[in-house]
Amino acid sequence: MPPISSAQPLIIAVPKGRILAEALPLLAAAGIRPEAAFTDKDSRALRFATDVPGIELIRVRAFDVATFVAHGAAQLGIVGSDVLSEFGYSELYAPVDLRIGHCRISVAEPAEMAESDDPRGWSHVRVATKYPHITSRHFAARGVQAECVKLNGAMELAPTLGLAPRIVDLVSSGRTLKENGLVEVEVIEEVTSRLVVNRAAMKTRAQVVPLVEAFRRAVAERDVA
Repeated sequence: MPPISSAQPLIIAVPKGRILAEALPLLAAAGIRPEAAFTDKDSRALRFATDVPGIELIRVRAFDVATFVAHGAAQLGIVGSDVLSEFGYSELYAPVDLRIGHCRISVAEPAEMAESDDPRGWSHVRVATKYPHITSRHFAARGVQAECVKLNGAMELAPTLGLAPRIVDLVSSGRTLKENGLVEVEVIEEVTSRLVVNRAAMKTRAQVVPLVEAFRRAVAERDVA
């Protein structure tokens, strides 16, 4: 890998939360290990050195990874395909499916409603979601008018408090839905995490392509093991 100038480090944006635990072994396999402070639960730092001079990590909200990379504040990032679908940044290139963070975007509603409901008969839906673009596109393709109420969290409360009878959200095990009296009635898309790259950085920073290839090899070697 060509030497990286410490005056202009490469920044890799990684998401807070559950995906991070799955991403760290891939980072290590690609030759990048964060400083000890990265795993310090008491640390409030967001930017970290790594054992590769000139490569740093920033830890941000999953939705913000795409924004940092698209605008060039970070050159690479790890982000769910749900975020890429929602924002559709033209500045991003997603060359590697890391095949981690498996989940799905689904429509859910109260269990008692689902007993007599048939999604094939919907003509209009009101849903609470943090994915208004994905939701609108999905229902428009089905000829269904969707009224989206934008929420950033606690989606499962919307039906019980009368905000919206249905939600569109990420689902992994389905436990949160079940504990809140909701069931999946339709899957919109399957989700995995991707390595994303700023398109301009791909052309102007010589170190980016070798890093992409290192991640590609890490995924291939893990899948063979």
